[in-house]
Amino acid sequence: MSQTETIHDEQLYVELWVSLASLLRSYTAVHGLHGNRQAAIAAGEEVITVCHGEKWLRLERDAAIVTWTRENKSSGKMEFTESGRLRDGMNEEEMDLAAEAWARELMR
Repeated sequence: MSQTETIHDEQLYVELWVSLASLLRSYTAVHGLHGNRQAAIAAGEEVITVCHGEKWLRLERDAAIVTWTRENKSSGKMEFTESGRLRDGMNEEEMDLAAEAWARELMR
């Protein structure tokens, strides 16, 4: 892989990362509407943290790899695809579906 391709790939993953943070903001807001609840979201270049009460989600990015950790010590790894999806081993899903599932669980 050339340096130009590496830079292009990194820019793509940064864009996807920013989109994931935005989706988490939107979905936590939607899930909190009926109870007037809000999640605290901190998003940086390599870490996104979402907190609501005792529940939290920490996402860490290393290039295309996203490692997630929850307050109950569960964790996993996913990978951004070039089409903007998240791949977990053999399964692949739209990024917004993953963000919505995380937000729903956090805001319960």
